[in-house]
Amino acid sequence: MNTMFRGRGWSFGFRTTIILYFFCLIVLPIFGIYTQSLSLGWMPFWDSVSDPLAWKAVLLTLKLAVIATLINMVLGTMIGWVLIRYRFPGRSFLNSLVDLPFALPTAVGGLLILLLLGPNSLIGSLAASVGIEIVFHEPAIVIAMLFVTFPFVIRAIQPLLEELDKSEEEASYTLGASKAKTFFSVILPTMLPGILSGAMLAFSRGLAEFGAVVLIAGNIPGKTLVASVYIFGEIESNNAQGAAAVSVMLLTLSFLILWLVNLLQARRSGI
Repeated sequence: MNTMFRGRGWSFGFRTTIILYFFCLIVLPIFGIYTQSLSLGWMPFWDSVSDPLAWKAVLLTLKLAVIATLINMVLGTMIGWVLIRYRFPGRSFLNSLVDLPFALPTAVGGLLILLLLGPNSLIGSLAASVGIEIVFHEPAIVIAMLFVTFPFVIRAIQPLLEELDKSEEEASYTLGASKAKTFFSVILPTMLPGILSGAMLAFSRGLAEFGAVVLIAGNIPGKTLVASVYIFGEIESNNAQGAAAVSVMLLTLSFLILWLVNLLQARRSGI
């Protein structure tokens, strides 16, 4: 009886610790942002979120995050396919490099982009000679978003490709279907939930990127100023309420995206 009581007590204490940890680390900061955004009332909140510079920053962030996500969907699917379906020298090393953006500080990623594509670099100077500006313009922001969100689609589709029953492909070939028709009829539907969930996570991550973007964006209001850098500027200007108000917009959008991801995963598990 004492052993059972101690076991239940330990289990209760463990659950309580986990819940408190989650509450302090996740719930309280989120609640604090929403509270801070409304700390001066509804009118200041509305003035902050309807400020033209804030809207331009948010809309620019959304536009560039969508572009980066679409590129990631295509390239991530192709890279994930190659890493799973083909065997070649250096495959394991390349597969391990996929997670590098997760381990590397994003500011270092921004510095790498600056050194590789900046005005004084070979690629940057060649691009400038034909009238293409990369760093301190929108293309650099897209590249930074691509860098930090690179692993999401790849890691989302790899388990699906590994679990795919190859007998379905063989049956398709036996029935006379071409490789292209087999891919779009048999393989792609299996990969699609992973592509979509990975893309939505990449989009949500791109919205919040700061470290890689702040070094290479130029941060020109209305042109290259993204939402995360705008929020940082509001904090530096001692406008915590305005920064929180814009943060709420991004946070709410991220909640919706995560809800959609969970819905997709639940449906996939149900299937």
